[in-house]
Amino acid sequence: MTGRIRTQPLTAAAFAPFGDVLDATDEPDKIINQGLCGRHHDRARLDFGTGRAGISLFKAQPRALPVHLDMMERHPEGSQAFLPMSLDPFLVIVAPDAGGRPGQPLAFVTAPGQAVNYHRGTWHGVLTPLADPGLFAVVDRIGAGPNLQEHWFDQPYEVLRA
Repeated sequence: MTGRIRTQPLTAAAFAPFGDVLDATDEPDKIINQGLCGRHHDRARLDFGTGRAGISLFKAQPRALPVHLDMMERHPEGSQAFLPMSLDPFLVIVAPDAGGRPGQPLAFVTAPGQAVNYHRGTWHGVLTPLADPGLFAVVDRIGAGPNLQEHWFDQPYEVLRA
């Protein structure tokens, strides 16, 4: 085992080097739809290089902490947003780039109503819901050419609840 990683709550400030936290906990930017809807405008930096934006649905099996982290991936040609279709928490694991491989990973647990958008080229763990149904809308790059790099750790990390 390489080491242990303790989870922390997902905040915009802690996650900023890796991407965007999407939530609606602050005041909306404007009120629309006859005063019945608050718009929280332009909350994620989508970046698809030579491809186009696509929306897919992912249904992942839930897991329980502790989680063994033996692999991380990144997408050099596009950002990737994970939008849960329930109010259940999910595990978000990211790492800075360290010479073409992941550096020291960080682990976050989302609060109800939070989503994430990984910036292009950000090392991240696989989709890890912590409860059923594990259903997510995913906005990412659709296009020709490779857009996935994986790194397998020689020794896995153990991700533990804070």
